[in-house]
Amino acid sequence: MTAAVARLATEDDHRLVEGYASYCQDLIDAGRMTDRARRDRLRLARQFLGRYPDLEVWMSRPLPARLRDLERVKAWPLVTYAILTGGVRVDLDLLLVKDLGGFGYATEWLHPDDYRTGREIAARLGWSRRWTYDVLHECLPLLLARTGGSMRTLTGDDLDRFAADLEASVVVSASSRRAYQARLFGLRQLLFEARVTDAPPTRRRIAASFADRLAGAANPEIARILLAYLDARSAVLRPSTLSSLCDSLTVFGEHLARQHPEIRSLGQLDRSHIEGFLAANAVRRWRGRKARDQQVSLSVVHGTVLDVRNFLDDITAWGWAERPPRQLIFAADVPRLPRPLPRALAPGDDARLMAAVAALDDPFARCGLRLLRGAGLRLGELLDLELGSVVDYGPAGTWLTVPLGKLGTERSVPLDPDSLAALDEWAAHRGTQRAQLHPRSRRLTDFMFSERGQRLGPWRIRSGLNQAVTMAGLTGADGEPLRVVPHQLRHTYATTLVNAGMSLQALMALLGHVTAEMTLRYATLASPALRTAYDEAIGKARPRLPLIVNDRPALPSKAEWLRGEMLKTRVAHGYCSRHLAADACPYANICEHCDNYIPAPEFAPALQDQLTDVRSLRTDAEQRGWTSEINRHQQLIDRLQTHLGRIHSNQTR
Repeated sequence: MTAAVARLATEDDHRLVEGYASYCQDLIDAGRMTDRARRDRLRLARQFLGRYPDLEVWMSRPLPARLRDLERVKAWPLVTYAILTGGVRVDLDLLLVKDLGGFGYATEWLHPDDYRTGREIAARLGWSRRWTYDVLHECLPLLLARTGGSMRTLTGDDLDRFAADLEASVVVSASSRRAYQARLFGLRQLLFEARVTDAPPTRRRIAASFADRLAGAANPEIARILLAYLDARSAVLRPSTLSSLCDSLTVFGEHLARQHPEIRSLGQLDRSHIEGFLAANAVRRWRGRKARDQQVSLSVVHGTVLDVRNFLDDITAWGWAERPPRQLIFAADVPRLPRPLPRALAPGDDARLMAAVAALDDPFARCGLRLLRGAGLRLGELLDLELGSVVDYGPAGTWLTVPLGKLGTERSVPLDPDSLAALDEWAAHRGTQRAQLHPRSRRLTDFMFSERGQRLGPWRIRSGLNQAVTMAGLTGADGEPLRVVPHQLRHTYATTLVNAGMSLQALMALLGHVTAEMTLRYATLASPALRTAYDEAIGKARPRLPLIVNDRPALPSKAEWLRGEMLKTRVAHGYCSRHLAADACPYANICEHCDNYIPAPEFAPALQDQLTDVRSLRTDAEQRGWTSEINRHQQLIDRLQTHLGRIHSNQTR
């Protein structure tokens, strides 16, 4: 056989040689292979097929034997071609342990459109060059080899089967398995963005079922009742609430199994059993996934007692056969929780912190923290925001629709310029992302805070907040960085508004509270009304105390009031609470026009600010053609100028 004939298939060759020779010729034409390499590959292919003409039979040989065969005859390029063109079916173990060599490049050569699409999506997602290679050359080829199709024909079931086979394989180390699982997650993300699959990728661990969690918590009969109760409550409780209820019942069941193994039925319970549980629950340590060597918080103790009490009361009211003979847990058994005031930041710390937030490098933390502070959102509400949440109501300004959150309520809050700028900045950074299934409603949702095809979680917000605290130099009494959590920004937002004169009804609507009791806590935080009442009372109680006057008394700071209820009319020494929609005030600026009004020198800055405001109002009235308003504002301007002139002349004497 001459060299020229060896480059082509002959009548005596195996049926695979013709296609394989044509494949090699294409690589030569594309400059991907030399003529010498082609001759070597065809020679080794003929040698391998002469020894193993039936590749299906060869694939059934033990894995070590196949690896020795490939080591003895370097025919892996031929086997690669046969696998990728459907000439032979391959098991995952061979692909996992074999040094794949050019397997990924061969796959790309045979599926160029798939790889072109994959690289475009990887670039849009901001993947590094190395990660793009790992997903497209170390994972996608294995899926295509197993299914025999293209990237466009892959399904979620194909990915799930690959994941299950990977988990069951015993030929790879734990570190290699984790690497392949990470690549598979990346491939799921890529296929989702390419609209090949509809299920967004998730790294959430699969939680143990309620039956598994309760199995060792009590004897089988009690565990059966606990599980039946959870099933009955699942119709009305959210998954997270149901999981918390399961935790409480598991603690109760564990206590019975450990301390009272003789109890085989809930009908055998009496008050002594409950008293022992209450005492043990009050001092128990953390357990389960959050196990740590410290006592659980009082709120956890409180929630556990409530859950067990409701469980026993419910099954008694429902008439279940397995029920206690009488009520066993009473209201007095539920520990009373402390009611601390909202932990708002001091004004100075608030200003320094937000200045540091504006300088953060992470765009998500920078924009998210500004929005938490500027709109009073909970962290979960921030993460659930959708692209359509921002609505421009024209004269009423721009508002943010806050989705259903912790209390199952939806609300709208007005946006100040800084919060709106933060949202615009993030929208430009976010780019195009595919809609994802909402975890609660199961509808496709364009989440505001998505990046690289994934919903963003809370850890970057918390990390950015800690970094901003350090940058701002905020420290506690021990000299360590001040502990600030994202929810304190909501408290600071609410405290600032209530101290500036906002009504509690309006604040309740802005915060999304369902009861006035939740909002009333803010009324005790440095409230001007409380301070005024205190000053009046202390003045009556100590009338002979000398009056202490500061050189420059503190004046209310200028605030960027939100539209509607939040917008106030500024006067010299405070803020008018009259609604803007009301008729003209008959007492407007009455003090400044009174002959008995004598402005003190220390109030000159306030009068100057008031003069600036009134001039702006006069300009607005001129533009609208409101003659009476122009005259009224001009009279006040003249009067204020007189007062300021009198103060100036007295100071220069």
